[in-house]
Amino acid sequence: MNTQKPATRQEIDERLSSLISNASAIRAITGAVEGTLGPLGLDTMLVDRSGDIIITNAGVTILDRMEVSHPAARMLISIARAQHDEVGDGTTTATIMAGTMISEGLSHILKGVPVSRVIDGIKKGVTKAIEVFKKLAVPVQFPDDPSIRQTALIAGRGIEDIAEKAALAAKISGYEKLMDPSFKLKDIVVAVEGADNEVFEGIIIKKKPVNDAMPVMVEKASILCMDDSLEPEKPEDGSLHTELGLQRHYQKQKEFEEHLGEIVMSGVKAIFLSRGLSEKAEQMLTEMGVLVVSRLTLRQMKRLCEHTGAIAVKRSALEKKPDELEKFLGCAEKIYSDRKLKNVRILGGGGKPAATLLVGAPTPEVAEEKERIACDAVSAVQAAVRAGVVSGGGSTELAVSQKLFEFRSSIKGMSSYGVDCVIESLKRPLAQIIQNAGFNPLEKVEEVISAQLNSKNYCLGIDCDTGEVTDMRTIGVIDPALVKLHALKAAGEVAQAILRINTIIKMKDEKDSGIPQDYMGF
Repeated sequence: MNTQKPATRQEIDERLSSLISNASAIRAITGAVEGTLGPLGLDTMLVDRSGDIIITNAGVTILDRMEVSHPAARMLISIARAQHDEVGDGTTTATIMAGTMISEGLSHILKGVPVSRVIDGIKKGVTKAIEVFKKLAVPVQFPDDPSIRQTALIAGRGIEDIAEKAALAAKISGYEKLMDPSFKLKDIVVAVEGADNEVFEGIIIKKKPVNDAMPVMVEKASILCMDDSLEPEKPEDGSLHTELGLQRHYQKQKEFEEHLGEIVMSGVKAIFLSRGLSEKAEQMLTEMGVLVVSRLTLRQMKRLCEHTGAIAVKRSALEKKPDELEKFLGCAEKIYSDRKLKNVRILGGGGKPAATLLVGAPTPEVAEEKERIACDAVSAVQAAVRAGVVSGGGSTELAVSQKLFEFRSSIKGMSSYGVDCVIESLKRPLAQIIQNAGFNPLEKVEEVISAQLNSKNYCLGIDCDTGEVTDMRTIGVIDPALVKLHALKAAGEVAQAILRINTIIKMKDEKDSGIPQDYMGF
């Protein structure tokens, strides 16, 4: 006869203290962003220690800038940041879904469901939900499908001007680039204080020429790109203290100036550098009417070379003969320096087509927020082209949750409780959108479920203005399927990782351990 007493709630709580602590931290993070979801979501004000503020409803910005110390919360933020880096949107949805999975999982575990069964059910539920999402996705016909612009409009918070320019930027960039996993359309967005919103074929570098006396514009320009500085080789330590050393130094300077003159005489009209240049080089190039921009970032240099067809060279390449160096040069129809906005435009490059979406605003703070909005819009467009679109407003997630409810009956044992966690997480986006719009989420979610089941129309959701059940695609609310897929996958991964943690132990600082850091013995 078994005389063992069942564990009390206190004993269970003590055994699961790590999980409870982690779930509480995740709930706090979720609460920081859930109020921003949907068309009537509100903004969040971020304040740093010096009093500077950021006002935004971009989930990734809130998560990235908020002060967080709890390790589980930092795990969630890392997953959300990875979601943004991969597809450029959906961080708030991923965060909310992960929070719901963890909260529901904890609830089942406290009732006695083994952690391993909950994790197994979440894994199976996410896998099945992704399969359903892919079936519901509708491909878009690039470049003129109206869904492309509409997707940009929804992701761009309803700003018509940005939506139109995002669609045009995608068209200029081309289908091949958009489908390239290594290419991120959001990289074409540039925010400049005082500028007007515009899209143009070319690239923009937020720097000005090294000397104001250099030309404002050069046309039919041959371009030299250097991943280096433009200056003579520096003499070795102590070499200038000898006559021979001085002679070699002056000879090197003379050779450098001669090589520079030969390059300019061969037709180079613009030089772009990743580092600086010597005063002598600046003077010579200014007098010769060459436009020089220095200290480009790696990203700027990469885009410049790709658009102009140039190959970045090191300083040693200056010693090559002009005809040998020619194969490394790029070209552009026009290079224009905007002295007012302090940037340089390179138009009509001889390499791959490139688009730039320029957004402007009267203040740096507003320009920064507009840049975030534009990045969301173009990222949504790229995601839509790559994997199609689904109805938005939480309607598709709700439809998938109903398919998952049917799938639940095929799961044997307690793993079905893990599937329940995924079902509830799929309901959460719509419920939160409804709540942020000022309606009762419990009532409205059930209304939509009933309407979807009766009509077999998975596009039904809630019109946030009227509170009525409506077809989301009919009113133009559509989202990229890829964003939904990544959000669900990310949420499932972080939920499984958090629920799997049994103990939290603070690591000893190896500097204070008395053991060499590279010691690998016992």
